[in-house]
Amino acid sequence: MILWAALGALALSFGISLLATPLSRRVAFRFGMIDMPQRHKAHARPTPLLGGCAVFAAILGPALLVTAIARIWAATQIPAWIPPALAQHITGAAAKAPFAMGVLAAAAVLHVLGLIDDRKALGPLVKLAVQVAVCTAVTLACDLRVLTVAGEPLSAILTVLWLVTITNAFNFLDNMDGLSAGVAAIVCAALLSASVGVGQLFVPAWLCLMLGALLGFLVYNFPPASTFLGDAGSLVIGFLLGVLSARTTYVQPGQAYWSYGVFVPLVLMAVPLYDTVSVVLLRLRDRKNPMVGDRRHFSHRLVRRGMSQRRAVLTIYLCTGATAISAVLLPHVRSVTAAVMIFAQTLAVLALVALLESSDGKA
Repeated sequence: MILWAALGALALSFGISLLATPLSRRVAFRFGMIDMPQRHKAHARPTPLLGGCAVFAAILGPALLVTAIARIWAATQIPAWIPPALAQHITGAAAKAPFAMGVLAAAAVLHVLGLIDDRKALGPLVKLAVQVAVCTAVTLACDLRVLTVAGEPLSAILTVLWLVTITNAFNFLDNMDGLSAGVAAIVCAALLSASVGVGQLFVPAWLCLMLGALLGFLVYNFPPASTFLGDAGSLVIGFLLGVLSARTTYVQPGQAYWSYGVFVPLVLMAVPLYDTVSVVLLRLRDRKNPMVGDRRHFSHRLVRRGMSQRRAVLTIYLCTGATAISAVLLPHVRSVTAAVMIFAQTLAVLALVALLESSDGKA
């Protein structure tokens, strides 16, 4: 029954995204929310933004509906027609409503921030300040923590840093048709597998909604794209993946080899983090503002080395898939040797990307 509920959530968000994306395109044309080709842009023709509105709606709508129903049923009576396998989780879902509402409210703030920036550039410092404020509020208000063994203050600081970094990583990655949404979908699938493997339900439910929303949007965003996420979408996607990756339990309680699990998010996000770190270093090397867009992303570098945009995107998909598989396997290894091999494989994937983007493009 749980499986069917998960598939239903995925199908619902997929359907909403699939239907809402064309509507968002019409609204974008109506209000002039168009991304014009510029020097640092990869697209050749004016393309509507607001695709992120469709993705967010496909996540927000079902999440609010399910949370409201769970709260009502938990406070009154669970209908008799609800299967017992599902009914036993209603109370737990209702108890998590404050956390869900806090995360959705934070995502909504970032969504509005992105809409404003898509309409008229706010500047990198303003965007970063709002992101830090939102991520700090979620960390404290929703009691979200990574590496709790590090102690409360340090854990809180690391959580904010993680959320801000992943939010910007997927915002940076939104530089080519289908790239950010596709990589996010792969990460969602890997997180879904990892969280289901340790018996979680709350996180997988959110991931099903995200995965469905992203797949519905990719129908229109895969190269050549007819619509873009915009900052209103990429900021939300990155933020939610940061939250859900922090919320995921990567190992079963009591496992002696739990320490490997703390590296799962880093392995899983290796490709987006590689892009973020490399482009920031390149901009700093050339004394440029690291938050100002340009064509230094590794997707652009792959294209400059002779790949088509579609081939570059597919190459990055495959690299992300390879690190995602490693991340899912990492919590289940039982020896240092096996863990080292997984880390080595991840580094090999990143080295392969570095070789591809630094080759001379000759046969």
